[in-house]
Amino acid sequence: MFYGAVVWDPWLISSQIVCLQCLYYLTLGLFMSILVGTRVSRMTLVYFFDFSTLTASTATGWCAIIAFLLTSLAGSVYMFYIVERAKKCLDFSATLYIIHLFICIIYGGWPSSITWWVLNVTGLALMSLLGEWLCIRREMREIPITRLRSNV
Repeated sequence: MFYGAVVWDPWLISSQIVCLQCLYYLTLGLFMSILVGTRVSRMTLVYFFDFSTLTASTATGWCAIIAFLLTSLAGSVYMFYIVERAKKCLDFSATLYIIHLFICIIYGGWPSSITWWVLNVTGLALMSLLGEWLCIRREMREIPITRLRSNV
């Protein structure tokens, strides 16, 4: 979709990053509303950006963890369509999670929960590896060559 012939295009790269980040949070919101929203009285940004909500000791925490993991899987599909290059998947995944880390620091302070770190590193690995695998499968497809001349 966004892949072009130009090697260095900062506007293209910036638009891909913004696109991925927006789709990531939209998908996270969808999964959070389905999994966590049914368990809590009010859905807030705390479940997105506060590290203390990601805990393995409560059922709501597990639902939030599952929502983050499902969002990582969906993010790899987004990379398949937006980034389109296997060698760029790790870069875009890491950028997405670094931006998420900065937003979490601004919102709730430095994440001191080991669960938060394990979840985000796992999400980064899932998104990057599955995105690379999907893109490699596309890149390895045969290029169809049609006959230009008819048999005479």
